[in-house]
Amino acid sequence: MANHRAYSEAGLDQKQSETSAWKDFLALIKIGIVNSNLITVFTGVWLAIQFTGTGFLTNIDTILLTLIGSALIMAGSCVLNNYIDRDIDPLMERTKARPTVTGTVTPTKAAILGFSFLALGTIALLFTTITATVIALIGAFSYVVVYTIWSKRKLVSNTVIGSFSGAVPPLIGWAAIDPSLDVMAWSLFLIMFVWQPPHFYALAIRRVEEYRAAGIPMLPVVKGFEVTKKHIYLWIVVLFPLPFLLHTIGIPFLILATLLNIGWVITGIYASKKKDEYKWATAMFVYSIQYLTILFVSMVIFTLI
Repeated sequence: MANHRAYSEAGLDQKQSETSAWKDFLALIKIGIVNSNLITVFTGVWLAIQFTGTGFLTNIDTILLTLIGSALIMAGSCVLNNYIDRDIDPLMERTKARPTVTGTVTPTKAAILGFSFLALGTIALLFTTITATVIALIGAFSYVVVYTIWSKRKLVSNTVIGSFSGAVPPLIGWAAIDPSLDVMAWSLFLIMFVWQPPHFYALAIRRVEEYRAAGIPMLPVVKGFEVTKKHIYLWIVVLFPLPFLLHTIGIPFLILATLLNIGWVITGIYASKKKDEYKWATAMFVYSIQYLTILFVSMVIFTLI
């Protein structure tokens, strides 16, 4: 009985250790960011197929390589972000449990994993097009070097600068099918670029004290809540005309996109009545996530109708 119990406990400990290791891995690669960006990569691929007249099934290998390669490069970039930020992450509640902070993943292992993922992702994308590969690497460089190492710690405009790398995924998807990059591809890029400041400014309001403690000059830290809220509304207004660049998807899409934009503004106005900055920022942040998912999924759906 004693031996049986010991074996059972040992097995339980091993399972818990494996589960913990898997959770650490997912946290290290920022699986939420990877998943949401893969939606936009696929949308870029899908629209390129639809509007260039190429077949979906005949390009299934390219599609899979694009998704795998993009996921690896994004994951590698996120791992390197964790590696670089391990000095400031302990100062923030949101990031203090990251494996590079707790020590469950050593800096050396994180760096090796990050660069390995970048290399593997590059190889996968090279089997699609050179254009897609170059765009992906530019996005990775922009995120790791231009944003994480440079602007994030020095400039109040860091969010806008960081939006460039976040807008690259649909371009990668389109370029894997059509390297010439139609106007529609750049329209997807613009939508992603403009969407990000109001999304991340809302997050920054929610986490303002953490950013202040870490010495990161986010807009609400430097300029305050009122200025940040004005910037959020301004960026949302800039979003209004951008879906019309994708008018070939159809009138139903344009109506939905316009309603989503109006809904974002209304959400902000309604939430402001509660006179609680945290609740306002939370409402705007949650809406921004739903907005992006609905908008990009609808692009696929409306081309099927």
